[in-house]
Amino acid sequence: MLYQLARSLMFRLNPELSHDVALGTMNLAATLGAHKALGAEQLEQPVEVMGIKFPNPVGLAAGLDKNGSAIDGLAAMGFGFIEVGTVTPRPQDGNPKPRLFRIPEHTAIINRMGFNNLGVDELIRNVDRSMYKGVLGINIGKNKDTPNEQANEDYLYCMRKVYSRASYITINVSSPNTPGLRTMQFGESLNSLLDALKSEQAKLAKAHGKYVPIAVKIAPDMTDEEIAMVAASLKNYEMDAVIATNTTLSREGVEDSPVHQEAGGLSGAPVRNKSTRVVRELAAQLDGALPIIAVGGITEGFDAAEKIEAGASLVQIYTGFIYQGPRLVADSVRSIAELKR
Repeated sequence: MLYQLARSLMFRLNPELSHDVALGTMNLAATLGAHKALGAEQLEQPVEVMGIKFPNPVGLAAGLDKNGSAIDGLAAMGFGFIEVGTVTPRPQDGNPKPRLFRIPEHTAIINRMGFNNLGVDELIRNVDRSMYKGVLGINIGKNKDTPNEQANEDYLYCMRKVYSRASYITINVSSPNTPGLRTMQFGESLNSLLDALKSEQAKLAKAHGKYVPIAVKIAPDMTDEEIAMVAASLKNYEMDAVIATNTTLSREGVEDSPVHQEAGGLSGAPVRNKSTRVVRELAAQLDGALPIIAVGGITEGFDAAEKIEAGASLVQIYTGFIYQGPRLVADSVRSIAELKR
């Protein structure tokens, strides 16, 4: 297949350079119709979640297109929805390079990018330039040098900026690559943030004349007790969705890789079972109070269906898309459709 040839060429490049080149050519490929040769199909399997009508339940996870520079190109790859970001109030370089490591023998990636992005204003400009009219999630975070005690203001600032452009907004409190960020998933830190977000959401909904749902993205490295605590907070503050999960700090399954000791979050096939466990436990704790968007370790259609079976309403892919290309999107849509028959 053409995508496999393209991937073999791209994998000869430095991982981060390869990523930038791919994004830079994505829109061109869609314009020329090359997306079809790469295996892209626009399959319809409509589903309504968070009050939003999705053309199919398979989306792109945040992280691939942090600045929203390739929205149109990615839209041509068959996704039912696209999530851009994570974006922060101010531009930031992220962590020192190298910070992205492939583990092809395990269909995995380790990254410690650190919310490298051009800032929320640049993302908004790119969204406005895009021709995309589909479901767009915008993932927001805090700047690295913003103390956790002041983090709420970063999230609120970004929320105000993106509200009118987003179909839904994702709150990223689970990246392992911003020091101290994951502590915001629990206890008073989480409750304070959720309270502030819901209050601001109500104000913005009135000001803009539309209600934009809020999803919270959580980590896979939680005990059942921690999952229960998070689920209780999400229900208490009537959040609109939860995204499970981000990357893992575990190196289980990649111990034999020469890069397994690199710091950062592990994504791809090795995180599949961890993510599915969190989805299943969340589903039990939430009991339908809010929908789950599942992400983590989807590298074939079966994995997407497994997430739905565990209790998710939608799925997202990222690392699997890098390794398998748009064929994975179509295979996932078909597998989910087969499950629901």
